[in-house]
Amino acid sequence: MPTVYLLNGPNLNMLGRREPEIYGRTTLAEIEASCREAARRLGLELVFRQSNHEGELVSWIQEACERADALILNPAAFTHTSVALMDAIAIFPGPVIELHLSNIHRREPWRHHSYVSLKATGIICGFGADGYVLALEAAARMIARRGEKPSGGS
Repeated sequence: MPTVYLLNGPNLNMLGRREPEIYGRTTLAEIEASCREAARRLGLELVFRQSNHEGELVSWIQEACERADALILNPAAFTHTSVALMDAIAIFPGPVIELHLSNIHRREPWRHHSYVSLKATGIICGFGADGYVLALEAAARMIARRGEKPSGGS
């Protein structure tokens, strides 16, 4: 069964209470539950984690390099500051999806730059908690395509 690591950065443990007008009222536990249901439906094994510590996220990304078929990362504030996360995902051999609850391009100008985007396969932002399931669905498709053999010419 393909494995997807879904990692969450700082302050995401405060979802539901933290600026609900931007991030919504859904808690991270509720998001995890919907992700686990989606992963089951998609035939994926899911590793779902959150940390407020950059180094711990780097260590989990390195772990994913050995154990995961795809990586989904909501780097939160580290999006705009972390060369370390960018360097770690550059090592990951499979698809990497950068994920954000809000549309970072409609927010403060300093949020428009993402170090993570420089190495991510794709980005999902602005769909709120629904973005997590969208990211899992995209990861499942990318994993499936990697397993397909290219069709030959006629």
